Amino acid sequence: MRIFALECASGAASVALLEGDKLLGETFSDVALTHSQTLLPMAEELFQNTRTEPKDIDLFAVSAGPGSFTGVRIGIAAVKGLADAVNKPCFAVSAPEAAAYPFKSFDGIVCAAMDARCNQVYTALFQNGERILPDSAMLLSELGGHLKTHGKPVLFCADGAKKAFDALRDDFDFPCTLASAQLRSARASSVAYLAEARIQNGEQPTEASALLPVYLRLPQAQRELNNKNKLK
Repeated sequence: MRIFALECASGAASVALLEGDKLLGETFSDVALTHSQTLLPMAEELFQNTRTEPKDIDLFAVSAGPGSFTGVRIGIAAVKGLADAVNKPCFAVSAPEAAAYPFKSFDGIVCAAMDARCNQVYTALFQNGERILPDSAMLLSELGGHLKTHGKPVLFCADGAKKAFDALRDDFDFPCTLASAQLRSARASSVAYLAEARIQNGEQPTEASALLPVYLRLPQAQRELNNKNKLK
């Protein structure tokens, strides 16, 4: 199965092409440009470099959130457009799970912490590659409470990892590790490998029209509007 995957739920963006267990190519970018400027050119370059066309893809995968509202929307729209044009199925992957995927062999708790601003994170916890906390939006103090209940070494990853590590490491009596900078951001290749594993385990893809973003809280603009209406 040939899988094209896309990840842009945070500040970085990447695209990848997977065939079986072989990563044919991946492009990653973390620059001061919007995903709408970088994503499709990256995809086009990947298709050219691998001598592949969208019609050759069996499955289009994407990190569907939670994360940056703009990034999630752009990623979902891009995959829906590509898949719908060639009538191919889609598969949605959790953004925190994609960030945690490279560390599934870590001996302890892997904490994917994505910066949600306002001293909050989008997070999920994993142990031995298995989820032990669902994707959640919470204050850093709440996250610290969850980690204390497990009492095991923690590795922080994702784009909010350093913020969480700096805020919480002195609160624990067990070791904390910060993932190296080049491995903190979720990658499209992880999205592809997770999608491939889920499909092999019997999960079903969806049509492009049914692919939806995952939001755990309202966008800031909507929250501000709601607060404004309360004051009237």
